[in-house]
Amino acid sequence: MINKLIEKIRKTNAPIVVGLDPMLNYIPKHIQEKAFVEFGETLEGAAEAIWQFNKGIVDATYDLIPAVKPQIAMYEQFGIPGLQAYKKTVDYCKSKDLVVIGDIKRGDIGSTSAAYAVGHLGHVQVGSKKYAGFDEDFATVNPYLGSDGVKPFIDVCKEENKGLFILVKTSNPSSGEFQDRLIDGRPLYEWVGEKVAEWGKDHMGKEYSYIGAVVGATYPEMGKVLRKLMPKTFILVPGYGAQGGKGADLVHFFNEDGLGAIVNSSRGIIAAYKQEAYAEFGELNYADASRKAVETMIADIDGALQNR
Repeated sequence: MINKLIEKIRKTNAPIVVGLDPMLNYIPKHIQEKAFVEFGETLEGAAEAIWQFNKGIVDATYDLIPAVKPQIAMYEQFGIPGLQAYKKTVDYCKSKDLVVIGDIKRGDIGSTSAAYAVGHLGHVQVGSKKYAGFDEDFATVNPYLGSDGVKPFIDVCKEENKGLFILVKTSNPSSGEFQDRLIDGRPLYEWVGEKVAEWGKDHMGKEYSYIGAVVGATYPEMGKVLRKLMPKTFILVPGYGAQGGKGADLVHFFNEDGLGAIVNSSRGIIAAYKQEAYAEFGELNYADASRKAVETMIADIDGALQNR
């Protein structure tokens, strides 16, 4: 799957991923009202609004981008109907030939970790048959429990030719409380980065490993260090746009071949119509605003890479 992701990045010249992280207050009133007329102000109504909102954005942007990243918590908050909307979103994006990164941030050990891996990336045995559960192409994983928590995911990835993005240095302000702690004179995130590179050697694609890393755009200097520690690791970079990251901050996440990183923007794209820069589109044309925000992001990152 890493090979497909790289192929699509080259084809679109867009090393970006759209984070499909819907909140109800992002969703235009006309979409909410239509869903509530049909299902009431219920969990089912909220899930329908989310699904229709996502579909509009995907329809408006799929030809520009290689991948999407739905954050499962935004769906789980609406219970089972929310998870059904998540699954519909995953399936629809795959029907548009988009690579789907399931932002699930799971991390456990043994059979529990294996169950998470099978549910999101593999096939579960039911009697004499096997079924794919959520069926994303990649999943995000928290490595805090060490190899015991990550290996079951890697095993499933090898079976299914799928991939992971493992949290190394996250974009949130308090990430340093643990991730920046010095161990034998080096910050913890460097140790984790080295371990990710080690895990990745056993599951390589043509150019890069199927085992990637998550490194926040808000820490460009740390990204420079980690890029050197993980030369064959694809880096998922959150924190662009709404969290403060800009194209100029991102050049060190990429290798000299122009590859090696994919940059995520969530509300900066899906709620673009709420921003002053895209206010002219209005609520009714929210998806067109999202398309314009994608085009602006692509130009920003491409300009930064050309001028580095």
